[in-house]
Amino acid sequence: MDIKKIKILLVEDNPDDAFLLHAALEKVTGTHFEIDSARDLAAGVARLDQGDIDVILLDLNLPDSAGMDTIKTVKTHSRDVPIIVLGGVDDETIAINAVHAGAEDYLVKGKINSQLITRAIIYAMERTDAKKAVIKAEEKFRSIFENSVSGIFQTTPEGSYLNVNPALARIYGFNTQEEVMARISDIAKLLYVDPARRPEFIRLMQEHGVVKDFESQIYRKDGTVIWISENARAVRDAKGRIQYYEGVVDDITARKEAEEKLRFSETRFRSVWQNSSEGMRLTDELGIILAVNPAFCHIVGLRPEELVGRAYTVIYAETEDLADMMQKYQQRFAERKIEGQVVRQVTFRSGGVADVELSNSFIELEEGRCLLLSIFRDVTIRKQTEERERLINAELARSQAELRKKNEILEDDLKMAREIQQAILPQQYPDFPPGATPEASRLRFCHRYYPTGQVGGDFFNVLRLSDTKAGLFICDVMGHGVRSALVTAMVRGLVEELRPVAMDPGQLLTRINCDLRAILQQTGTPLFTTAFYMTADLEKREILFANAGHPKPFLLHRLSGQVEPLKYPDGKARPALGLFAGSTYTTASIPLAAGDMVMLFTDGLYEVEGPDSRQFSQELLLDAVKKHASMHCPDLFDAILQEIKQFSASQEFADDVCLLGVEVDEKF
Repeated sequence: MDIKKIKILLVEDNPDDAFLLHAALEKVTGTHFEIDSARDLAAGVARLDQGDIDVILLDLNLPDSAGMDTIKTVKTHSRDVPIIVLGGVDDETIAINAVHAGAEDYLVKGKINSQLITRAIIYAMERTDAKKAVIKAEEKFRSIFENSVSGIFQTTPEGSYLNVNPALARIYGFNTQEEVMARISDIAKLLYVDPARRPEFIRLMQEHGVVKDFESQIYRKDGTVIWISENARAVRDAKGRIQYYEGVVDDITARKEAEEKLRFSETRFRSVWQNSSEGMRLTDELGIILAVNPAFCHIVGLRPEELVGRAYTVIYAETEDLADMMQKYQQRFAERKIEGQVVRQVTFRSGGVADVELSNSFIELEEGRCLLLSIFRDVTIRKQTEERERLINAELARSQAELRKKNEILEDDLKMAREIQQAILPQQYPDFPPGATPEASRLRFCHRYYPTGQVGGDFFNVLRLSDTKAGLFICDVMGHGVRSALVTAMVRGLVEELRPVAMDPGQLLTRINCDLRAILQQTGTPLFTTAFYMTADLEKREILFANAGHPKPFLLHRLSGQVEPLKYPDGKARPALGLFAGSTYTTASIPLAAGDMVMLFTDGLYEVEGPDSRQFSQELLLDAVKKHASMHCPDLFDAILQEIKQFSASQEFADDVCLLGVEVDEKF
């Protein structure tokens, strides 16, 4: 077994006292003491300067020094080595003064024994090590605090700063930390652009004790507005009362601006890509086709699946020199060389012949790569279109009766489609427990459904999963009209088919996505469906839910008056159904209380434009729900619909609208 070795410097001028200390230390077992002796202060200091000493036993009265000055002198040379003072008298005042001067302990010479001196040495060394650790930790924290690129703060619950680091001062545009604390005395009014953010911050702290990714707009010192993200926690006393908040701040303005630009660019590009009459094609550096729009497929006479993933020369007839075309393409791509607008007659692989006007441009990607966007304009088709228009005008008079007849048939077909779609929606709701009247049911349901055309792209369903558990499903197919209505019919069939997994919302949406993706992929037309599915469990008093890119429903706590969106704990959105084959959806949970109500809806409810071109945002919708939160579900829905119609410039909705609600009986 290893024996602990401790190196001692004994500074003592009295040979008898030195002898007694040696004798006491030699009796100790389990620890080996090596003792170097010095008979005056000068010799002791010289030995200290050589290093390799673990503890100092120091007599206060030496030939060349006496009193507390002896401790101070040794302290300057000890390099954090603990000092134990050896005194000749048992005097508490001297002992206290010795500790204040830097000693770890004070022992009376005549009362020292092996156990006492060993314990004093060990305790002195441990206290010194503990002090070193504390100092090191404090230095490390101070370094992090001072040098962090993120802002670090402590604030009172009332809204003033207790402490900030230099990075936070820089983020807020101040010169010093002291200036921040002096100038911002009311965080809600002087920092946040929206004063309601601070109360929301405090509410989250009171409910959860932490705030994560709390994003807000704030004013800098010069009045400019930036975006910040806060992560903080509440520090409480022994009785659980909040003493202050502490956390970090990051400037996310650049990220927010980039996200907004990206959203705008994607929306604009998607609209142009899908609706343009000009053919568009994206190819990579190898000449492989990555994407084509409908107009391009029409021009070349080939389907998307015959084009995507193949060399761009696939559109040309074999009479063309395809190898030479590909070589020139790759050379121009490597040189980033773009030819001017080219017009030439092309013979396509499909057999068609057309005069095509072609222009190219490079699209730079973030990772240093780029793609080539090619625009095709079929001049032949344009001329043919003009001729067809002339012939159509000439035939218009003769065909009016026929067109009216076809319109009547189409109207009848749409009317029947509307009746069929209305029939597949729930006609009555399940009661809980079974057999209870609708008024006595512990779960009561309500809906409002308004398609903008004869048929709509919104759908909902209410499922009885057990005597104490209900499932609520709502979805919104991209676009509206017959195509969207057909997809809603497919979704309804999938929901019914997948009832065995309906207890798990995440699993249900994952299965629907997989099956729907497989069906839609065969059509060659991109479609997606946002969906939200939840279960309300009366027995476990909880809600389980999963979301596939759908607007977050609202949970109304009637007893507390609070309204909150149902969102994933990580705050991240999941993709819509039908987009990605491998998408999986997790299940989240939230408690369900008596009197609670959940309001599900599609985006047509709030995507309404007012007379001043202002959108009825989700924030305005949330405010409207809070205002009418005391109403029962049918009255609440009617009040919200009326308020939004009054906001709308046209007094109507621009998109399909679907609302679905479930109320929990206040006595359940």
